[in-house]
Amino acid sequence: MNKHHYVAIMAGGIGSRFWPMSRTNFPKQFLDILNTGKTLIQATYDRFAAFIPAENIYVVTSNEYINIVKKQLPQLPLQNILGEPSRKNTAPCIAYISYKLHEFDPEASLIVAPSDHLILDPVAFNKVCFEALSFVGKHNALITLGIKPTYPHTGYGYIQYEQQAVSDNVYKVKTFTEKPELPIARTFIASGDFLWNAGIFVWQVKNIIPAFKKHLPEMYDVFEAEKEHFNTTQEVPALQRIYPLCTNISIDFGIMEKADNVYVIPSSFGWSDLGSWNSAWENLEKDYMNNASGGGNVIVFDTQRCMVHTPENKLVVIQGMEDFIVVDTNDVLLICKREKEQDIKEYVAEVKRNKGDKYL
Repeated sequence: MNKHHYVAIMAGGIGSRFWPMSRTNFPKQFLDILNTGKTLIQATYDRFAAFIPAENIYVVTSNEYINIVKKQLPQLPLQNILGEPSRKNTAPCIAYISYKLHEFDPEASLIVAPSDHLILDPVAFNKVCFEALSFVGKHNALITLGIKPTYPHTGYGYIQYEQQAVSDNVYKVKTFTEKPELPIARTFIASGDFLWNAGIFVWQVKNIIPAFKKHLPEMYDVFEAEKEHFNTTQEVPALQRIYPLCTNISIDFGIMEKADNVYVIPSSFGWSDLGSWNSAWENLEKDYMNNASGGGNVIVFDTQRCMVHTPENKLVVIQGMEDFIVVDTNDVLLICKREKEQDIKEYVAEVKRNKGDKYL
């Protein structure tokens, strides 16, 4: 293991598309969505612990989730659980960990990954990570991992890349496209030079900080002004001054789509972003009628292609449904068409308007 290799696991999201199972006070990264015996963040940690020193793995999360992370990852050093004072998307999160690492290890190479993705082939994933770490160790490069698409998914971002490799399996990125309409997604797949954007990034921290200076100068200025406080007792007060001044923006929009030193590694390691109930349905074992169940106490009749998640202590009997999502918790029952799953965020907003925060 290389002492200059680090991982930042981003775990601050609220996972609203997995409502009502995912709640604001206990979101999806802390749940065992696929009944594997591990929560999503535990599986993510274990994946990286296979090739990154434990003391070099960090979790960046919301302050309100620090105790959950402590409980679910007791092997993680307490100082490696970093709390953000507010949710400002991925750019401030990445600026924080990058500045923190750069202050004590200017040669640090960093993998940034979400806490809630599914990866079925960890051996292939490790290989791609080593390829990326090797490349950024020799070049001023920002790498994103791209997934070879299997169908025209409209919920993913797409990366177009040059066909001539600059190194073994490393290609220059041409364009990024966010969540295209189906006809465009079909065109992308047919062209053969597009990948799904996995949202997993690799770079040296000494190279991402100048990218903030160039493309997000206001954010760069506020972190730069406080950098001497990182890794000291003044780190938390510094963050409380920094975050209110940060724009709410993703690293994709803020830097990756603008920088001219962005590269991609086309990959196949059984990836899903597990962003919705449909993605859970795709990855769960199904019965002969293509129904997937996240609970073992479900009986179905004349029912096809449904995603059902229910408590183990409740028997649920379903008849005559096709292509539905059914999620039952102690206080909320959600029933909606699978094709309408992108509207779950709207349902949550309507619940908030009518019922307050009680069910969120």
